[in-house]
Amino acid sequence: MEKFFKLTENRTTIKREVAGGITTFLAMAYIIAVNGIILSDAGMPKAAVITATCLTAGITTILMGLIANLPLALASGMGLNAFFAYTVCIKMNISWEIALTAVFIEGIIFIILSLTKAREAVANCIPTSLKLAVTAGIGLFIAFIGFVSAGIVITDPATKVTMGNFTDPTVVITFIGILVIVICHKKNIKGAILIGMVVSTAIAWIYAAISPESAASYMIFKPEGTLFGFSSIAPIAGKIQWSYIFTPSKLWSIMGIVITFLFVDFFDTLGTLVGVATKADLFDKDGKVKNGGKALLVDSIGTTMGAMLGTSTVTTYVESAAGVAEGARTGLAAIVTGVLFLLAMFFSPLFMAIPGCATAPALIMVGLFMISNVVKIDFEDFTQGVPAFLTIALMPLTYSIGDGLSIGILSYGLINFISNVLEKDKTKRKKVSIIIYILTILFIIRLLFTGLQAKGII
Repeated sequence: MEKFFKLTENRTTIKREVAGGITTFLAMAYIIAVNGIILSDAGMPKAAVITATCLTAGITTILMGLIANLPLALASGMGLNAFFAYTVCIKMNISWEIALTAVFIEGIIFIILSLTKAREAVANCIPTSLKLAVTAGIGLFIAFIGFVSAGIVITDPATKVTMGNFTDPTVVITFIGILVIVICHKKNIKGAILIGMVVSTAIAWIYAAISPESAASYMIFKPEGTLFGFSSIAPIAGKIQWSYIFTPSKLWSIMGIVITFLFVDFFDTLGTLVGVATKADLFDKDGKVKNGGKALLVDSIGTTMGAMLGTSTVTTYVESAAGVAEGARTGLAAIVTGVLFLLAMFFSPLFMAIPGCATAPALIMVGLFMISNVVKIDFEDFTQGVPAFLTIALMPLTYSIGDGLSIGILSYGLINFISNVLEKDKTKRKKVSIIIYILTILFIIRLLFTGLQAKGII
């Protein structure tokens, strides 16, 4: 293990990697149930989707550990699965088989881009200030997810969001979990986040056992019946509509869907990769993400594999930061996470019973850890500070890592271009990658196109 994963070089141990891998799994295990619910709304068999979700997450995460040696986990992406079900299948009245075909095409395109190092080049051209901002923005984003899961933040028709009821069991359980994590961290007890989640889950299940009806109203359920459960993926696997791929007229009809999948997945993955790598200091001497190209290739393969097995776009998960916060630094942690996903196929009733209020403490505390590096950003330099601030603020407010990063890159390119034009002293002009300027133009075109499309002009 030392020779393959280079544990000493990455300042880690087997114990830390295992704890980190377990923590990452528990932080993102909710996708097992959530993906099944969302894709079943598109007409896909829920039980089969749950199995496909576990299978693809397990295989691709293990590949990430073996090929890229990074502590990153993959699974069917949130947001992308909602677009798949509610926009493509329901709103556009397109069958889930054709939607899977669009995901498959997107994966093939990503594999090509990864092999040509185009994705890696984009990742490496991101300036340091934006890398730090991405980390902080992701921290706020996942903390916000935790607050919502706990019921600490709820929707409000007048103010969009507002404070929840602090007497609700989910809020109480979440704060107990946070308190346990803080105490363990203060006492230097390893696996603090994992311990916090286990304690929160235990309390939630005890509550469900004592008052099942009340607990059910808060979406808290204790495991019922057998702990074992496995369903075949036969109803959804291999359902790619090959006729669409080899018929030009039909292929072009879904290219708009493919482009949307492509864009969102590209920048969600890029944002997650850069953000988690920054927090874990997974950069080489040239400031590039270690094995970044391999990580992006695995992500691309995962998307293609996911479509073949019957699930929406597979992407690198921001919850990987939970494992990193526990000390994970190598692919060994990813392998642990992947194995747990494969085992989850046979224990899905147990893992589906883990409530959101039990994972919320981990997400909130990881948000704290990830935002800490924000002090390294020079906010007094507006050419750095403004793009960084927009990135940090818009990730949680738009509920999208991809959108936050897109606006951050767009503003960085635009502001620095104007600044360099106005700067008469050539020695003071900032060097900006040509890729940043290209992306800036593409993002402006995309925003204009989206805006005109929303108004029905095009």
